[in-house]
Amino acid sequence: MTKLTIIGAGSAVFTKNIFTDLMFIDDFKKMDIALVDIDEKRLKISHELLDVIAKKLDASPNIKSYTNRKEALVGSDFVQSTIQVGGYKPSTVIDFDIPNQFGLKQTIADTLGIGGIMRGLRTIPVLVDIGKDIMDLCPNSLWLQYVNPMCSNMIAINNAFPEIKAMGLCHSVQGTAEMLAKDLDENINDIDYLCGGINHMAFYKKFEKKINGNENEDLYPRLKKLADKIVNDEVISSRSKKTDHESNKVLHEKVRYEILKRFGYFVTESSEHFAEYVPWFIKKNQVDLIEKYEIPLDEYPRRCEQQIKDWETLRTELEDPNKEIDV
Repeated sequence: MTKLTIIGAGSAVFTKNIFTDLMFIDDFKKMDIALVDIDEKRLKISHELLDVIAKKLDASPNIKSYTNRKEALVGSDFVQSTIQVGGYKPSTVIDFDIPNQFGLKQTIADTLGIGGIMRGLRTIPVLVDIGKDIMDLCPNSLWLQYVNPMCSNMIAINNAFPEIKAMGLCHSVQGTAEMLAKDLDENINDIDYLCGGINHMAFYKKFEKKINGNENEDLYPRLKKLADKIVNDEVISSRSKKTDHESNKVLHEKVRYEILKRFGYFVTESSEHFAEYVPWFIKKNQVDLIEKYEIPLDEYPRRCEQQIKDWETLRTELEDPNKEIDV
């Protein structure tokens, strides 16, 4: 029987989404799922949530929870890592508070810059420990690695364990494709795209609409016209038509559409990420750029606080027998 071990399963929403996708696939409906977390309370909630989803989808996976990672890894075919070393408090708070004292502004701080560096320094040793366990207990498994800073983490894993089959993953490519389809009022199922690059820095080499047979319509001319309107406040992208649920701030994607105008290709990572990847948008004493491109400084702490609230809501819903859990 196929076995997946999720390290950091207390991240309930992420675990819920991965598990739901798997349970829609007939071959995985009876698979073994090992949930691992150091937070027993969160682990319990995730396990209960997956039990509810399995029942709704007429699936019968063998789900077990562990606080001991080594016990969970035995016999794993796949290993998924979704951890945040140090958590929101104190680690993420420190990543923002200390740089802020010296006038260094950040939006997400999980990839590069001082926030990304510190996150990498505290995360890599833990991932190396996980790698040692994988080598000892399930050396033939495929490691699906979701933890940031992705590139730094994967360099460390590949250097330390060249024998392990490890893959760094992120949802930004497909997520951005859906966003662009909405911006153009197109159906994502009609879109054909080719994307290349590295995590958090990939570009769509082509973005086309399938018409018939092998004939496609290049959508870049329409995207470039839209870029002028979005950057000049003539229109907002579809992502901005409602308040962003994570930050309670409207995001206009002006940074990414400006990059499209400059380079001719659309980048996969969000504007709030990309704004701190290049030295153009967040500059000391240039508040006008922050305002023009509507860059949400200190965005990640707001997201973390919202995620904590979402988790509490999820826990409350699970405890309410009359509350329907959406799958």
